Amino acid sequence: MANHVNITSTGIKKVLRLYNEKQALAEYIWNGFDAKADTIRIDYTYNELGTLESLKVADNGYGINFAYLKDKFNPFYESEKAMEQRIHLHKSTMHGKNGVGRLTFFTFAHLAEWNTTYEEQGVYKNGSIQVAVGGLNNYESTLLDENVNTTTTGTTVSFSNIQLSKEALELSIIPYLQAEFCWFLELNKNKGFSIIINGQPLTYQDNIIDVEEGLLIRYPDSNTVFKVKFIQWKESLHKELSKNYFINHKGQEVYKDYTTLNKKADEYYHSVFIESEFFNEFDFNSSDHDAQVKLYSRTKSSSEYKYLIKKINELLRTKRKPFLKEFSNKLIEKYELEGVLPKFEATEQAKRQDLVETLKVIYEIQPKLFSGLSIDQKKAFVRLIHVLLNSADRGQLFQVMEGIVEMETEEREELMNFLAV
Repeated sequence: MANHVNITSTGIKKVLRLYNEKQALAEYIWNGFDAKADTIRIDYTYNELGTLESLKVADNGYGINFAYLKDKFNPFYESEKAMEQRIHLHKSTMHGKNGVGRLTFFTFAHLAEWNTTYEEQGVYKNGSIQVAVGGLNNYESTLLDENVNTTTTGTTVSFSNIQLSKEALELSIIPYLQAEFCWFLELNKNKGFSIIINGQPLTYQDNIIDVEEGLLIRYPDSNTVFKVKFIQWKESLHKELSKNYFINHKGQEVYKDYTTLNKKADEYYHSVFIESEFFNEFDFNSSDHDAQVKLYSRTKSSSEYKYLIKKINELLRTKRKPFLKEFSNKLIEKYELEGVLPKFEATEQAKRQDLVETLKVIYEIQPKLFSGLSIDQKKAFVRLIHVLLNSADRGQLFQVMEGIVEMETEEREELMNFLAV
């Protein structure tokens, strides 16, 4: 059965123009996990020239039900404006959404074919769907078998006329997938989630800088226990960023939220996994202003939760300190090479050291102040600090800093002590 829509193939490519082959392949993996799969298999072959001859992505999810085929490929039936809105939503949620992700194959292949097995009212059915790069606004669907002798569901996507090399896949795309899915595989580690590439599990241990697990946070008043695992990642987690993951006693994620150190412009990528029976019936949507909060203790306003977040923040700050100290040294080295630091006479080395140590302390407190600056802006910023340090009232520097950025209590105290305000 052929299906055609008004939006052109060129229009679809325009909407999907920001995708590259790495992101596109990730979409097919996300689609599998969205279909409740726990195992994704990527298999490929290549010729003597190193060009891929075959590429398949298979999952053991619930398949694509032909009764809802148009819903599954819903973006085919939308305007370009609606598609753009859907993609924006998809990009912020970091999950493959049915429809849009299935069209991104045009970034690396000319044809995609889905072979899917699904269950409908106790009967297992198998079908095929095809889309060609020259007609992204068309798809061909064929129901191959309406009574398959199996109890296994899943979908395999096969790509034809592939414009990828073995080298690109192994040296660029696979490392991208490691950073894309490391947090997700870690979150679902106890459930056995895996991505298998040519028979080998996708590992992400090389992306871990620091890990600490088995940490117990106990709220003394109610003896509530939280089991915590902390991971610092070497590379960015792409759109997922740094988050706290709240997990109930069954190992199920019930909520996630950004950590207080997320997007501090310091490349400190991290994830915190928090497991407790306390989250079994937790209402994460309630606020302190909610009238029902007092009647329901397991909310963000509860003493246990506030205590937990306080301890998590303390853990993150402790873990982050040596990382920032190392980067503050690299910052000074970079400023030296760029000529950002002012010239000092041999008799002024004490002033130079004072400036350098102050820059390090400020960076360790608020690294965002040092990001996105041009050379001229860096010079102006450093010279302003230098002038204030050598003024009659060093406390002016603290006042300037307080007016520029919002500091936490611990950060304010640290800067005040350093400047002896």
